[in-house]
Amino acid sequence: MSNLTVSTVNVNGLRAAAGKGFVEWLAASPAHVVCMQETRARWEQLPEQVARPPGWHMVMEPAATKGRAGVAVCSRQEPDAVRVGFGVAEFATAGRYMEVDVGAVTVGSLYLPSGEVGTPRQEEKERFMAGFLPYLVRRRQQVQAQGRALLVCGDFNIAHTSADVKNWRNNQNSSGFLPQERAWLSRVFDEAGYVDVVRSLLPDQHGPYSWWSYRGRAFDNDTGWRIDYHVATPELAACAAWARVERAAHHEQRWSDHAPVTVGYTWPT
Repeated sequence: MSNLTVSTVNVNGLRAAAGKGFVEWLAASPAHVVCMQETRARWEQLPEQVARPPGWHMVMEPAATKGRAGVAVCSRQEPDAVRVGFGVAEFATAGRYMEVDVGAVTVGSLYLPSGEVGTPRQEEKERFMAGFLPYLVRRRQQVQAQGRALLVCGDFNIAHTSADVKNWRNNQNSSGFLPQERAWLSRVFDEAGYVDVVRSLLPDQHGPYSWWSYRGRAFDNDTGWRIDYHVATPELAACAAWARVERAAHHEQRWSDHAPVTVGYTWPT
């Protein structure tokens, strides 16, 4: 058995984050794997220290639409395998999901669409959810049959319960906290059989929030949402030892509107 530390963060544009402190954060990170979402970049647009960070192997899946979405994974060891997408043609080139095999663990980086009530963006989000849940069911069966674990990290753009949104009463009709979205996330846990790792470690805590709007004083007042998750197969979730949100000490030190969510596991890598 060995330690496996995994971080996930929506970087809100990798090039912008690189100029605000992401490069320094990654260099100092104790993580073995870092999942990123909303990279919004292609390889040729990235500076050398971002595309090939020292001590890391980076794989990235940009969206076909320039300047949108995009996911990436950095790992200390070169991945044994890389897979893109989840078998739904509409999202095959959307830069929304990729997996890497690192030892006995498969780690996925997910950027679920954000949605907007009453618009085609919400319809897109719901189609994504409808296609992704069956995939999660299939992948759990596959990896467990192989004696492996699956960890899906990323920006789910859904707060599961009232403990996951500071102003939940005012957001009951907002995308990200709609009843049908929360019910879908419950199905990920109850039907598909995954575990919300951070909530399992911190069952009685409000938050810890991982996203704060840039508007007003949301960050200073900790008026946030917990929408960035570690969702794991039960065997791996049972090996989680600790979790923390790497919240910046001050507003001006933020390099994204999200903060990294980091979990330490003990698992045969």
